Amino acid sequence: MKTAYVTGADRGLGEALARALLSEDYHVFAGQYLPDWPQLTALLNAHPDKLTVLPLDVTSDVSVATAAELVAAETDHLDLLINNAALFQDRSGSVMDDLYFDDMLTLYDTNCLGPLRVTHSVMPLLRAGHRKLLVNISSEAGSIGQCWRKKEYGYAMSKAALNMQSAILRNHLEEYGIQVMAIHPGYVRSYMLGHFNEDATVDADESARGILELIRLRTDSHAPLYLDYQGSALPW
Repeated sequence: MKTAYVTGADRGLGEALARALLSEDYHVFAGQYLPDWPQLTALLNAHPDKLTVLPLDVTSDVSVATAAELVAAETDHLDLLINNAALFQDRSGSVMDDLYFDDMLTLYDTNCLGPLRVTHSVMPLLRAGHRKLLVNISSEAGSIGQCWRKKEYGYAMSKAALNMQSAILRNHLEEYGIQVMAIHPGYVRSYMLGHFNEDATVDADESARGILELIRLRTDSHAPLYLDYQGSALPW
C-alpha cells in the first residue's frame, strides 16, 4: 500500500491533503497538534483502517521522535512526506514599529526547523519507500526575487530558510533516489492567522488537489524545485 505522512493535518490545508490522499488509496499518517479539533477525528471515523493519527508538535524533539516510532511500528516504508505544519502569527510590525523576536524565533522553529526535525526522524522510512518524495509546504513569502513585503519578517525569513533547506536536501538526497519539492500552496483559506481567514483566495481543497497533481506528475528529479500549487516555477 502507498504510504504518506502529513504534518499539521488537524485542519485547513493539512486536513485537505490527508483527505485527498485517502481518496487515492494511501495509508495516511496524520500529525495532530490540536487534539480537540474535530475535523481530523471525523476523518479518522470515516477511514479507520487507512488513517493513523499521531500526536505531533514539530518544535519538540521528543514529540517528533515519538511520532516517527509510531509510524515505524505500522509500516516499513514511506512513499511521501509532506511537511505542512506551520505558523504565521507574529505581533511584529515594520522595522519602524515594535518587533517581537520571541515570536520570530517561534516561527523559525516551527516553519523551518520543524520540517527538518520530521524529515530527519523518518529518513530510513523514506529511503525504503517506493515513491520517495519529500514535499515541504513553502510560500511565495520565501522568495527573495519577488519580495514585495515591508514587514512580516519572521514568516518570510522562516520560509526563505525552508527553501534553502529544501535545496540542500535535494542536493544530498538525489543519490538515494529521494525527490524534493518546495511548494507554495496559494493564499489558502485556513487558520494560519489563528482564526479562519475569509479574505484568502484559494480553498484548501483546491490547493490540495493542485499539490497532489504535482506529486503525481513528478518523475524528474531535476525538475524545478520551488513551485506554486498550479505548477509555475517561483524565483528564489
